[in-house]
Amino acid sequence: MSTPQRLPYYSLSPAAYQGFGATKKALESSPLGKELIELVWLRMSQINGCAFCLEMHAKALRADGVQNAKLDSLAGWRVSERFSERERAALAWTEALTHVDRTGAPDADYEPLREYFSDVEVSDLTFAIALMSAFNRLAIGMRQ
Repeated sequence: MSTPQRLPYYSLSPAAYQGFGATKKALESSPLGKELIELVWLRMSQINGCAFCLEMHAKALRADGVQNAKLDSLAGWRVSERFSERERAALAWTEALTHVDRTGAPDADYEPLREYFSDVEVSDLTFAIALMSAFNRLAIGMRQ
């Protein structure tokens, strides 16, 4: 069942939307790499239930050669052997910030980042998570 779009937010608020686009473009040169950012975005979109974003990020990851088995096990990353410790740290931080109302972004999820990421990468990761949170809310709220 398809729900009609509520408002074309991208054309009604073009300057704000372009700001999001500028942040996305800046993240393209992040030392985190496209695959990790897309993986984090896909996980966040799973949690938030954004069908539009789920399709977009899964498609991007597949195009970059990520195996279907890894994508299929993303929701169970904590028990899957398909994820590196670096990816696990990023995914734990993603979940902590996605559920920040419940978690308060605990040190237990932040500290592992220090082992696998530079300060710049932690900052970029946090921006990537914040950006996708905003995009998910726009797409879900406006029924994209």
